[in-house]
Parts: sequence; C-alpha cells; structure tokens
Amino acid sequence: MSETTIFYADGENPKMIEAYKRAQETFKYFWRELSWEYRRIVPGLDVACVKLAFTQDIDDDTIVEHMWINDVNFDGETIYGILVNDPNELTNVNNGDEIAIPINQISDWLFAIDGKTYGAFTIQTMRSEMSDEERESHDEAWGLDFGDFNDILIVNEQKEKPENLIEHPMSKNMKESLIEFLKNNPEEIEAQDDLGYTFLHREAIAGNQTSVELILKAGANADAKTNNGKTALDFAKELKWDHLIPVLQ
Repeated sequence: MSETTIFYADGENPKMIEAYKRAQETFKYFWRELSWEYRRIVPGLDVACVKLAFTQDIDDDTIVEHMWINDVNFDGETIYGILVNDPNELTNVNNGDEIAIPINQISDWLFAIDGKTYGAFTIQTMRSEMSDEERESHDEAWGLDFGDFNDILIVNEQKEKPENLIEHPMSKNMKESLIEFLKNNPEEIEAQDDLGYTFLHREAIAGNQTSVELILKAGANADAKTNNGKTALDFAKELKWDHLIPVLQ
C-alpha cells in the first residue's frame, strides 16, 4: 500500500498530498468496517464513502478531480461503487456512474458511527486551515462530529480499545456463529465465486484473524488462488495485515 502511486494535480497542497497517502495506507480499516456493516441486520454506520482521483487528458493536459463514491465494494485490488458527485471538467464520468478504479487512486475515505467520523483525511486537512467559526459551520453542514483535526481516528473505540486496530471486535464476537455456519454449510469452505475468490480470501482481505483461523481449521485450502492468481496470503501481505501472515503461511 505504501508503494502505490498517488494521483494529484500540479501545485496541490503538500498537506493534501500527505492526506492522500494516509488514506491509502489506512483504507484497509475502512473496508474491514464496511465488510462487517454488510453483514449487520441493523445498520451501524451513518455514512461510508470513498474519495477517488479521476483523471482525463483534455487538450494535452491531465485533469484530476477528486470525487466521492458510495455503495463501495472491494476485492483486494479494485474499488467499486457509485459516483455521487458532478464532475467540474471531466467528461468521461458522470454522477450515478458505476465505478471500478484501482486501489492506488484512493484520495480519502470516511465512515461515521453515531455521528462521529473516522478517516476523512482530506476533510481534516481543510478543517485545519479554517477558523473555529468556519469549522463549526462546516461540521453543521455535514451533520457530523469530525473531532480534532490533529487526532484522526481510523477504528471505532480506538482509544478505549486499542486492540481494535488489530482485529475488529465482530470477528471475535461472531466466532461461535461462524463455527456453526461452517458446520452446517461445509460446501462454503472451498466454494469459489466467478472471480475465484473463496471465503478465506474475503476474510483475509478484511483482516479478520479469528475468521481466518476457523476457516482454515475447517479444512480450507490456504493455497487456493483467485482467477488473477492471488492467495489469501498474497492479499494479507499486500494490505499489510501483519497479524494474518503467520496464520496463513
């Protein structure tokens, strides 16, 4: 993740470029949270969206616009979603388009729980240059609590439970349910979707150690590859889920 290309416009604020880098390096936490959100019966997130860099060559000049998508999905390499902004200059995308863009074009991500935001690196960079009154007006417009722009959180209850940085609490809490599911649905252990992804691949991409351990214990093939030749270990290494690497080796 740290070696990916950062897309930016000439003359862009160095602080903003740093925000793009931080968003790319921590995107895995956004996806981990959203992957669990998709399994919840009662939604836990107020909002979840990703900002991406869209580019187009116009009149021999590369135009870059950073715009938000929602309905996000992620396969470990590519981000999918629906564009929710109107481009200013670009003509190759439109509001409402289905988007598929490589992970290296992330410029920000944001989710909120009970009105409190996580991520939002570019937003926090902009907030850092506002007056107190401007920040208050900005936050009211969003209807969210962005907190301290010098202290950006990336996981829920990060300070109260720093262990949440390693594994999502739902991965632990759902242990017994997953054991029962695997027992009753043994075909899911080795099943591959149209792109060759297994249950193990998906849980590795989301960084869920307890789930990965249980799936392996149930007999999953750790060497199973996607259509692009990726194993669960490959994704763990690429996303720097260091706690999963020894489990999958």
